[in-house]
Amino acid sequence: MSSSSTGKPTSSGSESDPQATVDQRKRRRMESNRESARRSRMRKQQHLDELIKQAAQLDEENARIVVQIDAYAQQFAKLDLENAILGARVMELTERLQSLNSVLYMVEEFSGVAMDIPEIPDPLLKPWQLPCPSQAITASADILPY
Repeated sequence: MSSSSTGKPTSSGSESDPQATVDQRKRRRMESNRESARRSRMRKQQHLDELIKQAAQLDEENARIVVQIDAYAQQFAKLDLENAILGARVMELTERLQSLNSVLYMVEEFSGVAMDIPEIPDPLLKPWQLPCPSQAITASADILPY
């Protein structure tokens, strides 16, 4: 009797084993799911942080580009004004030259002396033909920002 009382019955242990195994598997699966969800939330948060950082960088770049565009717009306005002034000056000088040529034609007619009177190009008809092609065109290096 004493030997039978000291030993544990095997039938009662084997009956509780399947339930304990199912519970243990369920618990491990729940822990695994929780861990997977935690990792997923961390990845999502990292992705969100990266997107926020990228948005900030793009905002900074956009601000720099806006400043650069403003500088170019100011430079364009300045050059456009200078171009208009130079165009008016060309027209004024062309009119003066035409007046001087007409005086030379009259002098040639009345004096009878042949004169070499150059033909004046029309800047409106030929805007790229310079009245004085031998004159060099110069530009400063700081016109362009590069």
